[in-house]
Amino acid sequence: MTPTVPFSSSDRPNIPTLSSAQVREVDQLTARRFAIPVSWLMEAAGWQVARQCRDRAYVVCGRGNNGGDGLAAARHLHRWGRLAGLACLDTTALSGPAAEQARALRALGVEIAPEPEFNGAQLVVDALLGTGLSRPAEGRIAEWIEAINVSGRRVVSVDVPSGLDADSGLATGACVRATVTVTLGLPKPGLLAGDGPVHAGEVWVADIGVPFEAYAAIGVEVPPHLFGMHDRFQLAAAHS
Repeated sequence: MTPTVPFSSSDRPNIPTLSSAQVREVDQLTARRFAIPVSWLMEAAGWQVARQCRDRAYVVCGRGNNGGDGLAAARHLHRWGRLAGLACLDTTALSGPAAEQARALRALGVEIAPEPEFNGAQLVVDALLGTGLSRPAEGRIAEWIEAINVSGRRVVSVDVPSGLDADSGLATGACVRATVTVTLGLPKPGLLAGDGPVHAGEVWVADIGVPFEAYAAIGVEVPPHLFGMHDRFQLAAAHS
């Protein structure tokens, strides 16, 4: 197991955060200026999330890149014999790297179900909604969030708990209550503000290979010790 480094609350001011707008900007810079495709970051994100799942996990995915991260995690969990099942809101809506992840899973014989069923799982991976949330979760997404919350399983959320505003930390509608949140690249401010601490649980920051030059290009300086020797660290313990 890769070593991890706990950061106390007194360290938090030294850790930069990324707003949802900055996440989009960094993703674009990473691909266009530094020639690192989104698919590489998605693969790394899935691997980091899967490593946080020590028991049999059921993965629940949305339609966007957050769902693609969940699909990548499902493939690694399948390799390690820890995938209990996988559901996606709408596989026909997947595109780009997320669709590639779905094709890879099908090639391995992994079924992607249209509705979640948590039998045989000790935990749930929540990859429904990411930093692109623009309105309260509703419809099937809200139903799936509620199913996760009442499942009685531990929950690992990808980047932010689904339904939480990544910038403000407000949960204005249905919102996953995670046991652990694996936030990708750098923390999102909403994880430590508003409703964030209640919904995020333990927060782990995972390196997914974003060039530090991409962060610097938008004026975000990453202290070199953050990922110099370790590829993830604990930002916050679960809210009591």
